[in-house]
Amino acid sequence: MRNFASVVSAGLLLSGLSSLISADEAQSVSIKADVAFYGKNILTFSSQPLPTNFVAIKGEKIVFVGLRKNWQGDAEIVVDLQNQALLPGFIDAHGHISFHARVASMANVASPPVGPAKNISDLVQELKNYADSKELVKGQWIIGMGYDDSLLKEQRHPTKDDLDKVSSTHPIMLMHVSGHLAAVNSKALEVAKIDAASKNPAGGIIRRYSGTSEPNGVLEESATYAVRKYMTASNQPFEEIHRGILDYARYGITTAQDGAASPQVVQLLQASAAYREFPIDVIAYQRVDESYIKDSTLALPTLAPYENGFRVGGVKMTLDGSPQGKTAYLTKPYEVQPYGQTADYRGYPIMPAASVDALFDKFIRAEIPILAHANGDAAADFFIQALSKSLKGKNSKDHRSVMIHAQTVRDDQLNSLAAMHVIPSYFSAHTFYWGDWHRDSVLGLERGSRISPTASSLQKGITFTLHNDAPIVPPDIMRLVWATSNRLTRSGQVLGPDERISVEDALKAVTVNAAYQYFEEDRKGSIEVGKQADFVVLSANPLRVAKEELLNIKVQRTIARGVTIFSAENILAD
Repeated sequence: MRNFASVVSAGLLLSGLSSLISADEAQSVSIKADVAFYGKNILTFSSQPLPTNFVAIKGEKIVFVGLRKNWQGDAEIVVDLQNQALLPGFIDAHGHISFHARVASMANVASPPVGPAKNISDLVQELKNYADSKELVKGQWIIGMGYDDSLLKEQRHPTKDDLDKVSSTHPIMLMHVSGHLAAVNSKALEVAKIDAASKNPAGGIIRRYSGTSEPNGVLEESATYAVRKYMTASNQPFEEIHRGILDYARYGITTAQDGAASPQVVQLLQASAAYREFPIDVIAYQRVDESYIKDSTLALPTLAPYENGFRVGGVKMTLDGSPQGKTAYLTKPYEVQPYGQTADYRGYPIMPAASVDALFDKFIRAEIPILAHANGDAAADFFIQALSKSLKGKNSKDHRSVMIHAQTVRDDQLNSLAAMHVIPSYFSAHTFYWGDWHRDSVLGLERGSRISPTASSLQKGITFTLHNDAPIVPPDIMRLVWATSNRLTRSGQVLGPDERISVEDALKAVTVNAAYQYFEEDRKGSIEVGKQADFVVLSANPLRVAKEELLNIKVQRTIARGVTIFSAENILAD
């Protein structure tokens, strides 16, 4: 299955390769570089690190890495880093960049520190303020993003009764912070034709008022599809996407992902990149579901090299829901059951195991890389079983299938992931955002302490990555590194001290390891001669501060393909 990587490497490495020189040659040959960086805090993350205080780039490529005394060339600009640090550009291992861009135009109904809603009254008022600020036409939808029942004072989802206080004439839809549930008002239910006679769709639930069949306005998983389709696109979609990309860049990200992109979103991203080249690299993974088993005429995604900063990298399937939303599929019941569920409730799968088996087999055979969302350990069992069957009898180890989130994987499952060379991508920001909720309500202390088991993965030799799943939480990589190395909850408690890892290992997960996940380790992830000139400049060296102080480190500059695309201040010096 080496072909998994061939389509990436073919277009990514041939261009300009003949003009590159080795590190040894760079020390003895005079080079005319565009920009050079000089300083004592250069973290290369090279597999064979050498003493480095000088890095030079020409065009989109790195042409020298080493000591300044060995540099024999000239550079038009030299950046004196002083106390700042130069690192490889951060790589977003999983997120939804087009959705992140779209969210900017929605009502922010998140709880602090992301939004203002401390209780349902705050949420309702924020929606009213948002509606008053818009020139809404009759029947126009009011869309909000990020409400979080675990953080609202009432510890519940807003219902249609709450949202009807905002409007009875405009349909309202609020996406849960997890992206796996929605809360809607009566008008939205009417438009979506959801009523007491409506049955729960496969892989979803329409929540009802206790003792009745009347919908209360809360929809889970596939039940949200009836209202999601009304999330209309911006009237300036290309500009919206470019603004979203630039927002990623201010967090030091030089490669971003659009996971679970519909074919229409893939086309939109391609057209947006053609309209104006993306300033950072964007990789889309096309959403697939059971329809790809039932309908053989559905086109498989076309893998190709980057064009205008965009390429399609594979497929993404979803096996279960959200732990904080209590729809993730577990092997043991939730610590506290969600509204209306019995004591043995443990979530549910999005599709049956047989369908997961068939999808894995289809795409493994087609040599198309797979990302599969599996939050609960029962969903992880589906993943492991399906991949094991698909790989049976094959010698290749290079499929690089990715288990997205892998939030509750057990130790025995980690052994299986190691044996099959699976890459778990951990949503380890959970330890801060929902750590207290996981411990006290979702999983209990024992299971909650093991979420995102990064230290256990290191001990087993598993290559893993980290992600923020933006827009679920902002694409703040330094907060992600802080959360992974400290595992502090909102209340200041350490959740699972044995699963903390070093800052260096966390940084490698968002650079070197993430490049490997994308089959791009030959051109990204570390600062080495011949690689793409993707860098982030930080206000301090993250390896030289106490890990508790990582949140004080700020992104000063983001450089992608040799071009500065974000700058917090002018740090250039002659």
